[in-house]
Amino acid sequence: MIAYLKGRLIQKSPQQIVIDVDGVGYCAHIPLSTYFKLGEENELVELYIYTHLSDSTLALYGFSTFEERELFLKLISISGIGPKLALNVLSGMEPEELRQAIQESNVARLARIPGIGKKTALRIAMELQEKIEKKEKLLVGRAAKEKDDLISALVNLGFRRREIEGLIDEVIKSLTPEVGFEKLLRECLRRLAKI
Repeated sequence: MIAYLKGRLIQKSPQQIVIDVDGVGYCAHIPLSTYFKLGEENELVELYIYTHLSDSTLALYGFSTFEERELFLKLISISGIGPKLALNVLSGMEPEELRQAIQESNVARLARIPGIGKKTALRIAMELQEKIEKKEKLLVGRAAKEKDDLISALVNLGFRRREIEGLIDEVIKSLTPEVGFEKLLRECLRRLAKI
């Protein structure tokens, strides 16, 4: 299964692209959000790929970010939503806007996407809301642990807790906890050096 491609952009249209990877051209279907982030032809591009295999087809779907691919995978896990309809959804809304519409159960907004009726919009909101909330809770829990570790490290270095808590929150928001403790600590120290 192909999960990632990096190569030269040969052909580009709003629905699909062709990438040359060491002399082999890969055609991948893309959402509009990815199309707008791609460079010009002959430039180097990187895509996160979903390989779709059915009885009659083998198709690649490409995304400029890991987050887009994850949303795509969540969408196609819903009964009645195939890859083409999932691409429509991602073409109709930016990932952050889609996540917000799902969290708020904004069926009217989801139903405005071409090819998505009210029933499908309701199914998207209901089925994905729980999956997205679980991920958010996991990230919040991870951020809380990272924050505690950063406070402990910086207090041990001689900084006062009340002076650093706000700065730590800003650093965690700007970098996200996934970057790891070391990078977060380095960024905190870099910002503290400027104060």
